[in-house]
Amino acid sequence: MPQRRRRESDELKVRFVTSDGSVVPAEAESGTSLLELAQAAGMPLEGTCEGQMACSTCHVIVAPEWFEKLPPASADEEDMLDLAAGVTRTSRLSCQIELAEGMEGLEVRIPGLARDMQFG
Repeated sequence: MPQRRRRESDELKVRFVTSDGSVVPAEAESGTSLLELAQAAGMPLEGTCEGQMACSTCHVIVAPEWFEKLPPASADEEDMLDLAAGVTRTSRLSCQIELAEGMEGLEVRIPGLARDMQFG
């Protein structure tokens, strides 16, 4: 039986790993921001600035095997990550990651700490 080709409307699977190690699978269509999917899956990411890159409340840690596969962070995103708690080499702002073909199986960890210097 031939494999079905992925259509743009097909959903991509993403795995969220919570601070206690639980895995929460989620699915979204291409074009959805990782922040939107995380919030829909019940992850504790505020996204206070609603994706305007004016806070760091949507900070996630991308699995190392996925980090280099994502488009690189902008200088503005890197600057905003300086304000996030628990930043690692593979940290990103989830509002800046748009799900796209090739991201099937993306895994990100939700940090246990949150800090947003803009709001104290």
